[in-house]
Amino acid sequence: MNRILSSITILVLLALACASQTPAQTGNPPTAEIQFVPTQSLETQPALNSAEPVQLTVMTHASFAVSENILAAFEQANNIKVNFLAGGDAGATLNQAILTKDAPLADVLFGVDNTFLSRALDAGIFEPYESPLRGNIPGEFNLDPSNRATPIDFGDVCVNYDRAFFAKNELTVPQSLEELTLPQYNGMLVMENPATSSTGLAFLLATIVHFGEGAYLDYWRGLRANGLVVVNDWETAYYTNFSGSSGRGPQPMVVSYGTSPAAEVVYADAVLAEAPTASILGPDTCFTQIEFVGILAGTQKRAAAERFIDFMLSLPFQEDVPLQMFVYPIDPLAFLPDSFHQFIVQPEQPATMDPLLISTNRERWIEEWTQAVLR
Repeated sequence: MNRILSSITILVLLALACASQTPAQTGNPPTAEIQFVPTQSLETQPALNSAEPVQLTVMTHASFAVSENILAAFEQANNIKVNFLAGGDAGATLNQAILTKDAPLADVLFGVDNTFLSRALDAGIFEPYESPLRGNIPGEFNLDPSNRATPIDFGDVCVNYDRAFFAKNELTVPQSLEELTLPQYNGMLVMENPATSSTGLAFLLATIVHFGEGAYLDYWRGLRANGLVVVNDWETAYYTNFSGSSGRGPQPMVVSYGTSPAAEVVYADAVLAEAPTASILGPDTCFTQIEFVGILAGTQKRAAAERFIDFMLSLPFQEDVPLQMFVYPIDPLAFLPDSFHQFIVQPEQPATMDPLLISTNRERWIEEWTQAVLR
């Protein structure tokens, strides 16, 4: 889910576009001029008519990105200047927001996912806001009935592998979580620490779903004995350790995203007919991850913050999401680029877990994992 950093902002929506867009269209969206027309439901918002643009600070994880023209159109239409404060992985960024909640560093936080959502809500860092565009979001993604956290995108955390490595070594690709512990795959998997990375935590939760509380630690001890490598964040795992990205890393398998193969094609120096990486798609080998945005409690820029959230739900932003952050837009009416249809295979049986169950057990599970794998 992820590549490149960038700035963002936008607001206002095409009320008419939302109504006229048809689902099931594929390919790239039409390249019409971007215009933002306030909907009737937004007319009651306070006018941002200060002499100078309102300075809005948005805290994000390191993989957040948005096209400059999309952001610029939002800023111009709303008299807002968006300043991005980039943290590390989603878990580390949330930690920073919680530690500074009495003196917030930003007005908006993007990037909290469903593995850490309950922690953000329990810490009280968000103010409620129900966007007039929230009705476009499918019900299964609305995990916060109080509207403090608004879903923006989703994707699957999976184990990805380097096709060339397995072909060159005439090695069969593992098809299940269980097979990752086989001796022929010793030292071949790198993952992120669940204590600091939402990607690593998602993979941990997938194993708990698959094996159950009674057996998941035995599975992790088996992975450790088979040379599992653990790093702090996704960037290190993917760009330093994984052989499929840089071609130099020592591990041919990495905990990443089901959309990463499309990113490899899009960013390749040459035209590729096939992605150099692929995902292992056995039962529960992937975990569905949903990312949220929220207004940080205590902001003095409430009106601008609301408009930024509306912007993130608008079709211009939603259709920008796939090729900027390599995740799926939350709005089912948003166009998907061809690369998402050609180079991504979605899992038939991804693991999912009730957020309340995650909330109740997350810290204990992370501590148990740490004892079993790192100590």
